[in-house]
Amino acid sequence: MELAVLNITGKETGKKVTLADAVFGIEPNDHAIYLDVKQYLANQRQGTHKAKQRSEINRTTRKLKKQKGTGGARAGSMKSPLFVGGGRVFGPVPRDYSFKLNKKLKQLARKSALTYKARNEAITVVEDFTIDTPKTKEFIKIAGNLNLGDKKILVILPESNPGVVLSSRNLQKVKVVLAENVNTYDVMNAAGLLVTEKSVGAINQMYGL
Repeated sequence: MELAVLNITGKETGKKVTLADAVFGIEPNDHAIYLDVKQYLANQRQGTHKAKQRSEINRTTRKLKKQKGTGGARAGSMKSPLFVGGGRVFGPVPRDYSFKLNKKLKQLARKSALTYKARNEAITVVEDFTIDTPKTKEFIKIAGNLNLGDKKILVILPESNPGVVLSSRNLQKVKVVLAENVNTYDVMNAAGLLVTEKSVGAINQMYGL
């Protein structure tokens, strides 16, 4: 698939880039996408939740009433989960939610996500640009010129570009990543991809093409 390269004013430059079929034109695997997104979200969890069990509660352990003759259940401690303020039964404890996925499966998931964006014509290729003086208004103007002003977009850069990052970081619907850090969740979560000319080659190279 070939896409025209636009400049920051939204006009065609006369150049075209080729989106490799091995990356942007495969048969998508929905289950691979599901697993990769699930892993990404699991890795974001801190896992620091904690509830005290009865052994950790600081309450009296004296027997509250005699064993027999009251007509009620036996009660031996105020730490019991049956009483208000007692320990919790099987409460949450700190844990690590992360899990492992094979490298090939993660690559399949990312290529599947990129393929969906290519099929939906949700990829815009722009020539490499920078913003000398970081200004949010400048980035909004560029996004508007490319018909991406109201969309949630993922900007993919080939290398660090402080001007673009600083100009877009106050925009909730914009996320900037490097080509080498593209992940399935960010691709699927965006309505459109704004990819620079060099980033296309970087993505192809990242998957060994």
